[in-house]
Amino acid sequence: MTDTHDQIAGLLLAAGGGRRLGGRPKALLTHRGRPLVEYAVGVLRAGGCGPVHVVLGARADEVRERAGLDGCVVVENPDWAEGMGSSLRVGLESLEGAGVPAAVVSLVDQPGIGGAAVARVLGGYRDRNSLVSAAYDGVRGHPVLFGSAHWAGIAASATGDRGARAYLKAHEDAITLVECGDVAEPYDIDTEADLGHLE
Repeated sequence: MTDTHDQIAGLLLAAGGGRRLGGRPKALLTHRGRPLVEYAVGVLRAGGCGPVHVVLGARADEVRERAGLDGCVVVENPDWAEGMGSSLRVGLESLEGAGVPAAVVSLVDQPGIGGAAVARVLGGYRDRNSLVSAAYDGVRGHPVLFGSAHWAGIAASATGDRGARAYLKAHEDAITLVECGDVAEPYDIDTEADLGHLE
């Protein structure tokens, strides 16, 4: 089987509890009339990802009820409160059996990053050893594409809120940066003040 782009998975990390938002899970914030998690899945699909895996955590049952996640592989991270690292591990684990050569990882709280940025990062894929990252004025951000050859190493180093940061720092020379500053804004929805970014 040849590696083609339509087999590259999207991996959406949407487990956080929104501690600085008064405990409102970010997945359930409303953006353009729908839960943010549903919007973020649409972005991965619009960007060209094949299967989409979604990691839920805080109030997962409510998220499943309210968001249209049809066609997604939804996995729950029981340890979501430990931070993004555990969600990344759970997500990569769910991809293990999916037979995909790579995954584009995105975060639910970055609605300023749309399909165009995902498509650019996907365009940097070469093979299972690929590491591709969106950059904003040259600074590495999301989304990030991890070829499957890196998954075990990333999972082993993903702790707390660090996610893949330590792994990427150690493999900086191997990362292809794709400038996305002209098509996306990498702000996070972290605090009450950030809610103004939602539409």
